[in-house]
Amino acid sequence: MATDIPPRPDYKPDVAIEQDEPTRGDRMKAAFAAQKANARARLGDWLAAGDLDAVAAIQLATDKKLAKYDAQLAQQERITGEAIARVKHAQSMQDAEVGTTISESALASLVGRAAQEESKLAALRAKPVMPPNDREINAARQGTKAQRAAIVAGSGLASLPLAGAAIEQAANGQPMILAVVVAGASWGWYMISRPFVGRGDEQAGEAPFGPPPALPATFQADPTRAGGAQPIVGGNVFMSVEQLPEGAKPFPLRNARTPQQLAECVLLAARAENVPIVEVSDVSRQPWGWQCTVRVSEGTPEAIIDKAGDLETRFDLPTNGVRPQPIKARRACAVMRLVEGNPFATAPGLPYRAPKSLSITDRFRIGTSVGGDPLEVSLAGVMGLWVAASGGGKTGILQALAEGTTACYDNITIDCDPHGDGLEDLGDAVRITARTTEQIEAVLLFFLAMSKARARLRAKLGMGKKWRASATHPAVTIFIDEFPKLSNLAKLLAFDLLLVGRKELIEVEYASQGGTSRYLGENIAQMMALKAVGPCKVGDTRAVFGDGAVKEGYLPHKLSPATDTDPKDAGHIFIQGVPGMADEPIEYAIHEAPSAVLRQLAQERLEAGLLDPDQDSLDGMRNVDLPEYVEPEYDKDDNIKKPAPVSLLTWEQLLRLCDAEPPVGAELADGAERAAVEDSVDVMVKADVDRMKTETLLAALQEHDPDAYSEMTVEEFKALMAKAGAGGPISLGQIGEEKNPRGFKRDRLRHLL
Repeated sequence: MATDIPPRPDYKPDVAIEQDEPTRGDRMKAAFAAQKANARARLGDWLAAGDLDAVAAIQLATDKKLAKYDAQLAQQERITGEAIARVKHAQSMQDAEVGTTISESALASLVGRAAQEESKLAALRAKPVMPPNDREINAARQGTKAQRAAIVAGSGLASLPLAGAAIEQAANGQPMILAVVVAGASWGWYMISRPFVGRGDEQAGEAPFGPPPALPATFQADPTRAGGAQPIVGGNVFMSVEQLPEGAKPFPLRNARTPQQLAECVLLAARAENVPIVEVSDVSRQPWGWQCTVRVSEGTPEAIIDKAGDLETRFDLPTNGVRPQPIKARRACAVMRLVEGNPFATAPGLPYRAPKSLSITDRFRIGTSVGGDPLEVSLAGVMGLWVAASGGGKTGILQALAEGTTACYDNITIDCDPHGDGLEDLGDAVRITARTTEQIEAVLLFFLAMSKARARLRAKLGMGKKWRASATHPAVTIFIDEFPKLSNLAKLLAFDLLLVGRKELIEVEYASQGGTSRYLGENIAQMMALKAVGPCKVGDTRAVFGDGAVKEGYLPHKLSPATDTDPKDAGHIFIQGVPGMADEPIEYAIHEAPSAVLRQLAQERLEAGLLDPDQDSLDGMRNVDLPEYVEPEYDKDDNIKKPAPVSLLTWEQLLRLCDAEPPVGAELADGAERAAVEDSVDVMVKADVDRMKTETLLAALQEHDPDAYSEMTVEEFKALMAKAGAGGPISLGQIGEEKNPRGFKRDRLRHLL
């Protein structure tokens, strides 16, 4: 029987193997643990904003800046609209002449408030929305983290009452809500518990020096959008110096066909000339050549300016073919334009402006930048200096400015030129044209006195701290060409007007062939709010823009003046101080219109009617004190030692002196008024004096013609002279023991005749 027992196997039976395998419960626990780990990792990464890479973070910060700007703009538009609506409502009440009336001062205050809000709106629209900086990008990322943490906390608290409500409904035989909650929770758990791989692991295989992330398209869009947002410079890098092929040699620009080849061409030329350019970005092909942004690794883009001539040789470009423009927002960067053709060939022409279609406070286009952007200026309260050598296009520049001012319904244009033709083509639309020394001195003294009068009138008229231009109280724009050729007295008057005319909207545009003190007498260039320089000497560039201007990229001295057969760079300028525009070293070309076009425009504007100064300003001029240097000098016996170098004329007298058309109804016809003026001049000539007190003059007239004047009182005589256009008595300076009596001057009366 013992032999029938089988031998014992030398391995464990199958039952033992099955006992060592994990049970289904163990496997479920292990799977759930893995899911929890995945969910924890995924949720932690989401809460830490790990899904926001550099591009997404920049775009998020950009969107927040634009949203904030749009909100500010919308609020300012609303405020401006309300201010304008108040003005229109007040005007309608005043026009209706029924019900509650509104005073002139209150209306002027509303107009001033509306103008102030419009100025704020214009400034806000012109303000560029800059790309986000590192602090703003980090703040956007932290804000996203905080927002997500709040979502998690809020959803956890909200789930408790929802689960309770679902269970209660299920207990009452309505399991639908519980089923939806369970299904939603299951789907959510499935989504977050999937296997998760950290982003650092995903990117582990990438090259350590890959291309930088592309910047958001927001700032690559049209730069003319509301707010003036400009593209981020350097946002599209084509090549860095480390990527240059081994042993590559510089080659001419004409061999570059693609942006990549252009970047390589620039980097090789820069390395050959020891210019520390290390990166080329934002390459674009233009009708006239190439444009790109370059970055230097040390110093400033001044190195490019210093080596521009050598780089032109490397690129095989014409003289002034390399035009660098340093970027203020990024000190290490510059826009480099490589010019093969005329960059202004496609610039638009002068737009048509109908008579009285503008306000002096409006911006109007006068030129185009080398990059194709418009040059728009507003001359309201802006003193300007325009410098260009002979052949530099000064006349065309001034005519472009005057073409805008003569189209205004609230401005008077004055033309002074002691040597040339001035605004000749626009002469019909110019109210006064002064050419002789006598005319120019009289014009400048007249408007200097008016500026003083307006300073005392502003509060009375409810204008506030600045004169408000209107059709009834117009601004005055005076163009002075060939400023260095003015008489010493005219220069002194012009300098004083520079100091006091701005707030009274009596602005002067000075033009000169040079910007140094040798040309201007006084170093007034640095005092100007608006200054532009065309073809000139390098000393003029520094005198106008400052000693470091050349290093900053202001290069008008590299422009070439015109010759008899070649316009070259005439009318091209660099400019600073344009209201609403940042000061950047950019070359502009002024739109020059044909003479026939300007003459036609001038004729249209003449037919529409030219303005005269407001009566408030003219009346206020009677009580202003004149500068001492225009007063006569007397000896100790009160005899005139030196007559006044120039007399303050009335508006009618000034028009007659400059051969301009007198105001309608101002002609002094035959009659008692003309006779009074003629007789007053006669008695002063016989007495050999150039002025008389009112009482003394009347006594002399009564002796001269008793029949006409013996019964006339002083007040009646004043009224007669005012009716004749002589105005009221003015200050005469010291006569005898009287320091400042009032009366009439012979030359002012003579101009009425």
